[in-house]
Amino acid sequence: MVLYGLKTCDTCRKALKALNADFVDVRADGVPQEVLAEAQAHFGDRLLNTRSTTWREMDEAARQGAPLDLIAAHPTLMKRPLIVDGDQMYLGWDKATQAALGA
Repeated sequence: MVLYGLKTCDTCRKALKALNADFVDVRADGVPQEVLAEAQAHFGDRLLNTRSTTWREMDEAARQGAPLDLIAAHPTLMKRPLIVDGDQMYLGWDKATQAALGA
């Protein structure tokens, strides 16, 4: 199991504490393009965190880019945590994700 997130994100830290997962800091290490593409196919627009500070600081022209290109350029735009468990993917750390992962 791999958890993609930010080491400074409280939600990511809670998820990591509850799970036995490898942690990848998206700011330092990025997310492999194939994982991002699969997550985009699975979650669609929900993958892009439009409530983030980074998003709010972007001008309207910059926001028009393709979601995967925006996340590649600004990893903090990805909603987190993104949890990959075998062939299953989970986005966020809500009750449904916790129940599905037995946390």
